[in-house]
Amino acid sequence: MTALADRRRLRAFVDEKARAAGFDKIAVTTPDAAPQAPERLRHFIEEGRHGSMAWMAETAERRARPQNLWPQVRSIIMLGMNYGPDENPLALLERKDRAIISVYARNRDYHDVVKGRLKQLAGQLAARAGEDVKVFVDTAPVMEKPLAAAAGLGWQGKHTNLVSRELGSWLFLGSIFTTAELEPDLPEEDHCGSCRACLDVCPTDAFPAPYQLDARRCISYLTIEHKGPIPHEFREPMGNRIYGCDDCLAVCPWNKFARDAAEIRLKARDDLKEPALETLLDLDDTAFRELFSGSPIKRIGRDRFVRNVLIAAGNSGRAALVPRCRRLTSDPSPLVRGAAVWALSRLLDAEEFGRLAKIGQTIEMDEDVRQEWRHALGRTA
Repeated sequence: MTALADRRRLRAFVDEKARAAGFDKIAVTTPDAAPQAPERLRHFIEEGRHGSMAWMAETAERRARPQNLWPQVRSIIMLGMNYGPDENPLALLERKDRAIISVYARNRDYHDVVKGRLKQLAGQLAARAGEDVKVFVDTAPVMEKPLAAAAGLGWQGKHTNLVSRELGSWLFLGSIFTTAELEPDLPEEDHCGSCRACLDVCPTDAFPAPYQLDARRCISYLTIEHKGPIPHEFREPMGNRIYGCDDCLAVCPWNKFARDAAEIRLKARDDLKEPALETLLDLDDTAFRELFSGSPIKRIGRDRFVRNVLIAAGNSGRAALVPRCRRLTSDPSPLVRGAAVWALSRLLDAEEFGRLAKIGQTIEMDEDVRQEWRHALGRTA
């Protein structure tokens, strides 16, 4: 009875300190509470749906079971932080002169924000319980979403992201592994029902089936993880999304509760809410690093970022962007030059583009970029 009382007191302490640290949701589970996760991960990788994210296959064994990452773990504390926007991010899809940056990336890198608060809470737990702790956020080989669902933080929706009845789909997740024994919570039921909103809204058909994602077709993957040219079939569907994609999250009906949450934990920077394409096309490496200092966007580098902006420029229909796109056909980066070719093929009439292509193919030395010229000429012919 004393041991049970001690566990309950410790859990009450953790709950109190988690709220004080700025977490909106807290739940506890055991290391073996998501037995179906390893098989789902194996299928995902065998189907090649992880794309070029080789680290997923390389860390699959450690990722499959928490005990493989840390054999001493006895309890896992899952924590959620609300980052719901104060307005509907999908409204910006109609503003073709503006770029859409995923809501989570409109301020500081959430990894730093969440990890700092996790370390604070973990330190308090270790001091109180005299037990060991480890903290993990996203980049570690931890299957956070299945563990969060097993803990009752929410459930994995048909878009594969975690959904909370209180905070909808807008949740940052973090975990604390500990050798302390805490009473586990019950899993949350799936409340998606017959709703298909997240599946039907996806512009690139990235969901082969409900609860399954093919990252290779996901705009978040294409704009962030994918290092080469954007495959042609996805360029037009990208629209003006230049970093990530919130469509499947934003249409979730459970978000109505997120908008009523007492506090949004990560306010968007004003200059990243709806940046102008002109401004972003002018970024050199120095300006890119300065603009995105402390932002998760910085990690993809200037060239990949401008590649994405050029796709948005090509989809904008705005002739005013032509001079900037032409200038970028001489950029040092072949990735940028190739995207600039595609943008110009969309913004210029066939005759003018043909004249430009005749010169461009003559001076271009990179074969991939030359192929962009040839492909674009065939499309405009």
